[in-house]
Amino acid sequence: MEIGEQEPVLDIKKRLGQFLQIPSSSLTLFVSCWELLDGLDIEDYPIISHGTRIDLTVTPTFFNPIVKKIHVTVKFPSKQFTIEVDRTETVSSLKDKIHIMENTPIKRMQLYYSGIELADDFRNLNEYGISEFAEIVVFLKSINRAKDVVPVRKLCFLVQTSSSLFGGARIPVEFKDSCTISEMREGLQANKTLPRDEYIFVHKQRIMRENCSLRWHGVENGDTLFVFKGSISHRSY
Repeated sequence: MEIGEQEPVLDIKKRLGQFLQIPSSSLTLFVSCWELLDGLDIEDYPIISHGTRIDLTVTPTFFNPIVKKIHVTVKFPSKQFTIEVDRTETVSSLKDKIHIMENTPIKRMQLYYSGIELADDFRNLNEYGISEFAEIVVFLKSINRAKDVVPVRKLCFLVQTSSSLFGGARIPVEFKDSCTISEMREGLQANKTLPRDEYIFVHKQRIMRENCSLRWHGVENGDTLFVFKGSISHRSY
């Protein structure tokens, strides 16, 4: 099938679901054993190019009558996107996901569903009656600019090299969460942790963007980043 570079993964699953006449929530897409996550676009996976094979698995719904995974539409004043969440997730967890995807300060977020504010961060989405394809409206509170700055944290995590690079070493490193992937690579090369070369970094099966920060990618203390020699270039489909 033909797909667009900016086509959301969820839209592809919906198209497949309509063609196969099965719920899109039961479909999972993989490329080279990496799951394509809802809420991301094809362009977020530069390893996909013309002719790339995308594997499909179907989870039978009759073995699990209680569907926990749902898709919700997050609406900002000027844009919207769809993400996959668990119905048992808390409001706080949903805010964390929105922050990771949009870099929106969590303390500025006010979430509404059907005109009701999701005011309790520790309540489950299910308790608010949120179901498949619910629309979550995000309002941004006006806060004093000095208080609106997200504090910078130091992160301690591991860089796991491939077997062809230092024999698959696990290297402990420390960087500020505001550091971009490009800046992190330069730092690793400057202190000779990595030799001068081109590298691809992967976090939780997702190729990391050069100009986005560790915070944007959701990196936390104790996480592992995988590094491979090589570079990525976008191609037309």
